[in-house]
Amino acid sequence: MSIAEAKSKEIRVRIAPSPTGFLHVGTARAALFNYLFAKHESGKFILRIEDTDLERSSPKFEKDIIESLKWLGIAWDEGPSRQSDRIEIYTKYLKTLLKENKAYYCFCSEEELEAVRQDQLSRGLAPRYNGKCRSLTETEIKKRLTEGESAIIRFKTHGEKVSFNDLIRGKIEFDTSLIGDFTIAKDLTTPLYNFAVVVDDFEMKISHIIRGEDHIPNTPKQILIQQALGLPQPQYAHLPLILGPDRSKLSKRHAAVSVANYREEGYLPEALINFMVFLGWNPGTDQEIYSLTALSQEFTLEKVQKSGAVFNLKRLDYLNGFYIRQKPLDELTELCRPYLPASPAGGPKAEKDFLKKVVGLHQERLKKLSEITELADFFFQDKLNYDKELLRWKDADDQKMAESLDNLDNLLSEISERNWAKENLEKVLMARAEKIKDRGYLLWPLRVALAGKKASAGPIEIAAILGKEKTLTRLKEARALIV
Repeated sequence: MSIAEAKSKEIRVRIAPSPTGFLHVGTARAALFNYLFAKHESGKFILRIEDTDLERSSPKFEKDIIESLKWLGIAWDEGPSRQSDRIEIYTKYLKTLLKENKAYYCFCSEEELEAVRQDQLSRGLAPRYNGKCRSLTETEIKKRLTEGESAIIRFKTHGEKVSFNDLIRGKIEFDTSLIGDFTIAKDLTTPLYNFAVVVDDFEMKISHIIRGEDHIPNTPKQILIQQALGLPQPQYAHLPLILGPDRSKLSKRHAAVSVANYREEGYLPEALINFMVFLGWNPGTDQEIYSLTALSQEFTLEKVQKSGAVFNLKRLDYLNGFYIRQKPLDELTELCRPYLPASPAGGPKAEKDFLKKVVGLHQERLKKLSEITELADFFFQDKLNYDKELLRWKDADDQKMAESLDNLDNLLSEISERNWAKENLEKVLMARAEKIKDRGYLLWPLRVALAGKKASAGPIEIAAILGKEKTLTRLKEARALIV
């Protein structure tokens, strides 16, 4: 079936994360692709929380999933629904499979199963269940269950070939004789992933399943369950893996892997959206910057690639810097506020004006919001701590350094508070600097005295924001370092 044919019915897609960890960037990318596909096709995007793994599921992870998707702007049309609220539905379908002899109780212990697995591996065989409990009589099953013997529920396979048309990869075929009878539930009230997902997708009328290629091995199992229950088969589209720079699967050794990490580091949602969409999708043009609305208009599965997508952090930094530069200063100041200490006293208005100046000075330099902490920390310190040698410009001796700092103090002391503005400071300082063969002898010690750093914003801009009193104080503190 072609993609066009697959769109003939109502489009309903879903993202179904498990609340067993923070929202992974790979899951967020899958959510984005589902969302864009639904919007492009005027369909519905559903959020489902797959929380049947009670031991590992946590409310804090569910909260993170929901908040991260909201922060990214990926809005769902229905949900969130939770598997834990749907146990009776799964039980009904499990009973149907058991009654029709399409599934059975397995009483084999973990030790037995591991022994069989090791034996198969030693003989070069693919590990699979050996079918020991497949032919137990109904009477024996009831007796063992009544006696409290633990059992899982397995699905019966018959060694047939299963194939499906992947909307990204084309025809994919599996030999189910290599799969064997697989587990679908721990008991009647504890379904496992491959079973629960089939029931959920049918009950929620999911038309297309768009997910990572690591789910391809699950697909034949899910198709077998669909066929056994007489359910329609959704269309499948498996997205390429996200790879690290070394082309191995993305992990923490390559970069942060949760959306929360990127949010905390000061990445903007529009940058992360723009970055993630290119992890597997290519518009076929040179355009690199897209809004979420524009992506909804442009996105199609036909333009999703098969090969793995390399996670390039430098590109994310570039995109984030671009979006930071586009932000109105008022908005950017509020975004940067959590990364800055309390500003000097003077009331809310004075604080806001001061922060705007500080943020505005660094807006062009920021790649992520968190960088403002280190770039601008000297604005919020009472006294700077740096080595005297940092004040030295080239081969200047102590006498030369002292003269420069004294000249700066005298020059700036003559400028009134009223005229303490960047334009006036620049006029006075540059006029003096032009008389010196190398103006670095004047401007370098000024930079270090005011910022205490080798690299910083321009010293004149810094002085304008610090104000006359603090500027002169820091010059005197620098001069005191030179005996």
